Amino acid sequence: MKISGSGKLLRIFVGESDRYKGRPLYEAIVHRAHELGLAGATVWRGIEGYGAASRIHTAKILRLSEDLPILIEIVDTEDKIRQALPEFDDMMEASGGGGLITLEFAEIIKYTQGRS
Repeated sequence: MKISGSGKLLRIFVGESDRYKGRPLYEAIVHRAHELGLAGATVWRGIEGYGAASRIHTAKILRLSEDLPILIEIVDTEDKIRQALPEFDDMMEASGGGGLITLEFAEIIKYTQGRS
């Protein structure tokens, strides 16, 4: 698959402890994105942050949190991202956790398959 030009960057912010059908929500979202054939996904683990509940989660030794912020970034064409959005939204709702979804313009410079 080769993509270039205009695309979308989907960002999904969840908590590390959010679960979907017995597995971490971030893991379930990445696997679903893969099943849907989206171009790529990356999960980032934050060292500190807060969300709608305004409770700070941190990785500092004296205040070790078991619910650090997680950011999932997914890039593909706008059509494919918009088709997948309802599924990701449903997964977040089913997890019972909070979260945030943002969608941004992304100019895709190069996306090709490398060596395996």
